[in-house]
Amino acid sequence: MEQLKSILDLMDTLHDEKSCRVFLEHCMWRGVPICPNCGCQYEKHYRLKFNGEFNGLYKCRCCRKRFTVTVGTMFEGSKIPLRKWFLAIYMFLSDKKGISSIQISKYIDVTQKTAWIMLTKIRCNLTDSIDDMEYNLEGEVQVDETYYGGMSKGRFWQNQGRSLKQKIPVVGLLTKDKVYTFVVNDTEGSTLKGIIYYCVKHGSTVVTDGWHGYRGLSTHYVHKVVFHTKGSYVNKAGFHTNGIEGFWSHLKRGIKGTYHVVSRKWLELYCNEFAYRYNTRNMKDDIQRFMQFLPTANKRLIYSKLAA
Repeated sequence: MEQLKSILDLMDTLHDEKSCRVFLEHCMWRGVPICPNCGCQYEKHYRLKFNGEFNGLYKCRCCRKRFTVTVGTMFEGSKIPLRKWFLAIYMFLSDKKGISSIQISKYIDVTQKTAWIMLTKIRCNLTDSIDDMEYNLEGEVQVDETYYGGMSKGRFWQNQGRSLKQKIPVVGLLTKDKVYTFVVNDTEGSTLKGIIYYCVKHGSTVVTDGWHGYRGLSTHYVHKVVFHTKGSYVNKAGFHTNGIEGFWSHLKRGIKGTYHVVSRKWLELYCNEFAYRYNTRNMKDDIQRFMQFLPTANKRLIYSKLAA
């Protein structure tokens, strides 16, 4: 699949359901079918044919159960053709500020509700890929928090004014061009330091603003403070939090411009969506990001759980 370079190449190569299935098998199995029921990895699982044609249905030589490449993935049980799934995934991952379910529904000819379910399943699998990363951050780590909600007249984000109870705090950590976000209930010291203790190795350099919740970090870290309230954005030693604040700016513009309003229930998924694209922004092209995501799409979600 190295010849794929653009969305046109993708659509020309994946022109029907059979080619999409073969492509997915290549991404998921790398040529060796794996039974999702018992985990048996064997090149010569039984290939079941109907009317003399193989349609992707296998029978495991170990547990004797039938399976396809979509079993155990977010595609399992979906009536949407894989071609539409792949197009939606590609556009979702490649658009810097996200893409709405209404726009997706127009592109792939499905209802807005169906497009929303597809995008939510993609976001849930993005969350899994982020959660699988090891939280052993070291070196210089920028930590900052922002707030969602609490404003009227179309202003959904507000960085200052922590006193409004309806605002939802989001904490971010950035190091080595990787960002991680956490939707939290408050920004008190126990919450902020709990996240830092969990994610950052002791002895690392932690750069924050002057918020009182960060006090006491110097016990386990080299704590550098930038006092924004005094009009300083780079301290005398050259430390700053401009990187994580730049990510907040991108996140805010994306949510306000593309999605407009996000409920607290789904806010973490949207934050992880932007974090995923930010963390993969240095890939050479969008196809590479698409190819990286497909093997990780192994979380099946049904509508009743999404709507709960």
